[in-house]
Amino acid sequence: MKLVYFTKYSKNGASSRLRSYQYIPLLEKEGFEVSVFSLFDENYVNSLEDNKILNLNFFKFYFIRFLELFTVYKYDIVIIEKELFPYFFSWFERIFWLFGVKYIVDYDDAIFHNYDLSKNKIVSILLKNKINTVMKLSNCVLAGNSYLAERAKVAGAQKIIIQPTVIDIDRYKVKTNHKNTKIIIGWIGSPTTFKYVKKIKDIFKELSAKYDLEFQIVGAKNDGAFGKNVKFISWSEENEVTLISQFDIGIMPLENSPWELGKCAYKLIQYMGCALPVVASAVGMNNEVVDNGKNGFLVTTKQEWLEKLSLLIENEILRKQFGKQGRIDIETKYSNKITFQTLLSVIKDGA
Repeated sequence: MKLVYFTKYSKNGASSRLRSYQYIPLLEKEGFEVSVFSLFDENYVNSLEDNKILNLNFFKFYFIRFLELFTVYKYDIVIIEKELFPYFFSWFERIFWLFGVKYIVDYDDAIFHNYDLSKNKIVSILLKNKINTVMKLSNCVLAGNSYLAERAKVAGAQKIIIQPTVIDIDRYKVKTNHKNTKIIIGWIGSPTTFKYVKKIKDIFKELSAKYDLEFQIVGAKNDGAFGKNVKFISWSEENEVTLISQFDIGIMPLENSPWELGKCAYKLIQYMGCALPVVASAVGMNNEVVDNGKNGFLVTTKQEWLEKLSLLIENEILRKQFGKQGRIDIETKYSNKITFQTLLSVIKDGA
């Protein structure tokens, strides 16, 4: 069977790497012939990381994708990451449907809010129902969490499967060294999500005044908003697990808004894959991944952030206990060994 992915990014783009590329070797082992057409290339992904968008290349990217669409007749199954053309009408997904092209569409973010909640009135008016249409015409919607699945249900999708964003559990080694003289509180993410960490920078300062700590920020650049004891580290796929395993506590702050409800708590899954205790905002899927008081803590206020982080800083036994339970939860719920079987079943059933 031949299968093609229309991804948004090249492998360096987190959503494409995790939702699409990590499954390709597994599919090939099952005998599938897999092709990938990414919309945006490596240079574009790198420009996003540097907060520089290469607008002039958009026409090239869209034109190449337009040409690639003419090859779909070669494939038995088509998997689309989010949409074929961002900020454009759902014409081509409609054409697929009209010509009987079976496609699965995959979401790990509430991208429909780019349109229905857009501050640009033209975008809101013209495209507010675009993703609903893409979902409805698909053979199956793969939704990263229940919020995304509910949107697919409202849209009238004929088949909806919740497919969390997960890790390759074999890459994540359990943290065994808990004897650091200095406790490391860590966060991993991208420049676009670093804004959530900045919201709690005062908490870092208060904790640093009381404890011997280091805060490690992986994947974002220092903008001068933080004081001492904060270390900024560059991200790469090769070093991310090693860096996470150096943390003693993993954090995931979020705002409580419609966009954040679409996020899939991937940072927490990474931390827990290394057997770390976690502290996270009680928002969206964080509430599903964190079993409050068993593998980490869910918090809503500044005082709760201070209290729960202090408790973990002071209690090595509790950190180990939470970390052990978190690792078990990832092995049983959020490993690609599990989600791949779901994906395989969807594909073999012809979506």
